[in-house]
Amino acid sequence: MKRIVTKACACACALALAASGSAMIGCSGSNSGNDGAQQGATSQQAGCTFTDDLGNQVTVSTHERVVAGMGSFANIWELAGGTLVGASSDAFSDYHIESKAEKIGDFSSLNAESIIALNPDFVILTGASSGRGGGVAQTDLKDALQAAGIPVAYFNVTTFDDYLRMLKTCCDITGDAEAYKDNGTEVAEDVDAIKKKAEGKSAGSVAVLTTYSGGTRVQASSTQTGTMLAELGASNITDADKSLLSDYSLESLVKADPDFIFLLPMGDSSEAAQKALKDQTTANPAWKELTAVKEGRVITLNPKLFLYKPNDNWDDAYEELYAALYETPREQK
Repeated sequence: MKRIVTKACACACALALAASGSAMIGCSGSNSGNDGAQQGATSQQAGCTFTDDLGNQVTVSTHERVVAGMGSFANIWELAGGTLVGASSDAFSDYHIESKAEKIGDFSSLNAESIIALNPDFVILTGASSGRGGGVAQTDLKDALQAAGIPVAYFNVTTFDDYLRMLKTCCDITGDAEAYKDNGTEVAEDVDAIKKKAEGKSAGSVAVLTTYSGGTRVQASSTQTGTMLAELGASNITDADKSLLSDYSLESLVKADPDFIFLLPMGDSSEAAQKALKDQTTANPAWKELTAVKEGRVITLNPKLFLYKPNDNWDDAYEELYAALYETPREQK
């Protein structure tokens, strides 16, 4: 199996070595129970030291009281064998975390006081540069948390490799090497197998339309779904026409005439998103002239796999896209 993990990490509490483009992680004081994982370990003072996705060096001495500022991050921490005392609201509504944790608010509008009140010994936040809808960027909380003596790590997770990197770091901290095997290595093997099936194939051109109550946007090939499609042999229409990213219209879609159209409803109301799509796009007679529409290649994606981060279900997301591109019978319309 081709190893996907790319983070070099010597750690007494985790897998002996995995490659990555980031930093070394040194851990001590934890024991995964796997003697093989102890070989090549780097001993440091109690805890783990690593470099997060924003280049900050972070030392986690204990991880008994952990707070996560994103639902997907809360889920990853639990997949790594950890528990939480606090998490953003989407951790409960979208990821159904098992920890008996307190809600600290919407991920786009967190405040340092609500986090500090839980007396955490480690906080996991997103390194995204801005908050949703004009909300507060979680990077703005760094100074207040560090002033309170609380270690905080920032992660940026868009792709499957990003997920593996974060999961590996979390498993290094918890010392649960088996969790990385179950939720990382085995998933990576399945993803590799799906990618291998697509080697040498060309699926044609694709458009990924994110629909929400306020309109429709076209996703770039660098997004979560866009990256997977590119890895499976599809070409994104925005690679040929970058203007689509900021100035979507049905006319521009008709001009690009993609072989596949993937729809991803988002927001608090999928019904409102579908209505907006119909009003702006599908109700127009020109929609029916698109190749993807006439040949039955318009696919509505599962939000649990493509709007949210699929985490230990990344292989299911890849399989769904592969099936749509290469295995689904095409109806003539």
